[in-house]
Amino acid sequence: MAIKRNTHAKADISMSSMTDIVFLLLIFFLVTSTLVNPNALKLLLPKSTGQVSAKATVSVSIKDWGDDVYTYHINGSETPESYEQVENDLVELLQLEEDPTFSIYSDETVPVREVVAMMNIAKRNHYKVILATQAE
Repeated sequence: MAIKRNTHAKADISMSSMTDIVFLLLIFFLVTSTLVNPNALKLLLPKSTGQVSAKATVSVSIKDWGDDVYTYHINGSETPESYEQVENDLVELLQLEEDPTFSIYSDETVPVREVVAMMNIAKRNHYKVILATQAE
């Protein structure tokens, strides 16, 4: 007499735990993606030893003459340029560069708003910026 067992392995997989994990991951990535600021400027700050990974081909110097008078000089030129002309000159000088980068040299007394104005030019034109500092 042959006795047969009535136990069969079920081929079903419960997807409820998998959907819970997917939703938890979705919430995690949504929360962490809001912490990332996509509008941040890319600054390459040189170390005190003077070693910089990117080489700037163009430099912009900001000179403070007092009484809220600031002049802009491109590539160490003696002749000052207006703020409006600086962006046009940078676009012209960096248009053929593969990785356009320029450096900002400013006096210690130059307000941050003037340096940020140069950074905004870099942001509008997708340039990288090196803020030059003096070694201690």
